[in-house]
Amino acid sequence: MRHRKHRYQLGVKKEHRKALMAALAGSLFLHNRIKTTLAKAKALRPFAEKIITLAKKAAQTDDKAKKLHYYRLALAKVRMEEPVAVLFTKRAKEFLSRQGGYTRIYKLAIPRVGDAAPMALIELIAADDEGYKKVSKKPKAKKATPAAAPTEPAGTSAEPAPASETKTEEVSASS
Repeated sequence: MRHRKHRYQLGVKKEHRKALMAALAGSLFLHNRIKTTLAKAKALRPFAEKIITLAKKAAQTDDKAKKLHYYRLALAKVRMEEPVAVLFTKRAKEFLSRQGGYTRIYKLAIPRVGDAAPMALIELIAADDEGYKKVSKKPKAKKATPAAAPTEPAGTSAEPAPASETKTEEVSASS
């Protein structure tokens, strides 16, 4: 059974997908924000967050052998020296206080010109970013009783009469 084994396949073979994720992650770590298709951005999120977790583990440990081990694990997945070095030396300390959720995806309104693919921006979140606050809903006030509501004399309301009433008035007027 293949339950709970979802993976973004992106319509390509495994080797192509690995190379694609490595290139996208490298660009993300270098530039902090990239524009890509929504499907690729959604596939990149877990891949990039696992690499950032490796960088965090390396920053938290004092053992040089473990730091080198985490660095090599990240380098094996990203396949580019410069982005991994930037992540491990500069960016890892920013994420130490954050408990996951290192990336954010924004859906763009305008699709790609050639094939109308939905586009997205994926970015690394700043360490001090708290995200969106949920607005607490205030309890609704109880409705006033109908007796307390001001009443208008019949026939002076600004609202049009229902259609059934106007027909009966027309019938009685014509007879």
